[in-house]
Amino acid sequence: MGVWRTFLARLTRQIWTRLALFTVLAVALALVAGIVQPLLPSEVSVNFGQDSVSSILRILATSMLAVTTFSLTAMISAYASAAAAGTPRATQLLVADRTSQNTLSSFLGSFVFSIVGIVALSTGYYGEQGRTILYIGTLLVIAVVVITLLRWISHLTNFGRMSDVIDRVEAAATEAVCAHSASPHLGGAAPVDVPTSAHAIPSAQTGCLTGIGIAALQDVAADKGLCIHVATLPGHAVGLGATLAYVEGSIDDEVVSRIRGAFRVESHRTYEQDPRLGLVALAEVASRALSPATNDPGTAIEVLDAVQRVLTREMTTAAQQGIDFDKIHVPSTQFGDLIEDALRPIARDGAAMVEVDLRLQSVLADLISIAAPWQMDALVAASHDAEARSLSGLTYAGDIDLVRRAARDARTAAS
Repeated sequence: MGVWRTFLARLTRQIWTRLALFTVLAVALALVAGIVQPLLPSEVSVNFGQDSVSSILRILATSMLAVTTFSLTAMISAYASAAAAGTPRATQLLVADRTSQNTLSSFLGSFVFSIVGIVALSTGYYGEQGRTILYIGTLLVIAVVVITLLRWISHLTNFGRMSDVIDRVEAAATEAVCAHSASPHLGGAAPVDVPTSAHAIPSAQTGCLTGIGIAALQDVAADKGLCIHVATLPGHAVGLGATLAYVEGSIDDEVVSRIRGAFRVESHRTYEQDPRLGLVALAEVASRALSPATNDPGTAIEVLDAVQRVLTREMTTAAQQGIDFDKIHVPSTQFGDLIEDALRPIARDGAAMVEVDLRLQSVLADLISIAAPWQMDALVAASHDAEARSLSGLTYAGDIDLVRRAARDARTAAS
């Protein structure tokens, strides 16, 4: 069930899905006039002139082809800009943007509607009632195009800009870390020591583990009387033969195949079930901004603000009670790994920028003030690391004193 849910969720985010749907609707709308016309009385027909509908459709077809091409070019430019100025990890979020997908689909659908209408008119497919219905449908399509174009113009002013990239990555990171906090073991049981007699299930693929079908593993374990210990979490790279899981009980080729099938290995990391990728992407945006070629500490500070919001949600989201899949033991992503992914690159690349150093310590101070006891060590260690990197990069004594004082204040709440 989880595999199909993931498939359908990804399918709805694909641009070709909406393009195909809108194209089918456009063809249906253009042809329905001929199907419905025998059911309407002759009084419904209105005289619009011999070539009125045909002329409007030709104008619409010509303009929509140009607008569709322009919109596609604008989208590709936004993808390239986001990858170059921010991080390539944000491109998949831009591609899944529903506004741009709906816009392109609407324009393409309008173009197809016009072409089908012109062809149908030239073959005498429509009677007088059909031409009336086609004219009304054309007016509706024009209204949709105008509204969509206005929304698209407004959307383009921010689409793919730095602030838009940060907001999208932050939203994806927040969704992933909240899901992780609510279900740190993906609905399974906490990890336990794996018996030496357990069978290792090796990977038959090379790539990145992007998801685990815990429900599918539970079905295998229930059917065969097994206990499964997950060894690799989503977001980790796996090589050929790398251990995906350990199994207690008797296994055969069918069991091995079903267990492997529950582990989704792909070429690229995705944000699904991976709480670390969003934080990695945010850190990459900050690192790009802090490079000597860009030298934009303001963007790095904006990223730190986003990181603080994401980690705050992770730290304040309560874990769900109960175990949904009792035969599956799943380890949890360590809190210290999240902190390192988010803050270490920024501390490294911003070591010589006192504004970034001070904001980093301020973020850590705020996180320490709400941290649980088991989260303190990772935050304090990050503060020490950031302070050491800053002191090694700063030369002015006044800046050094500011950073030392900020780091000391940040760690005060933990003592």
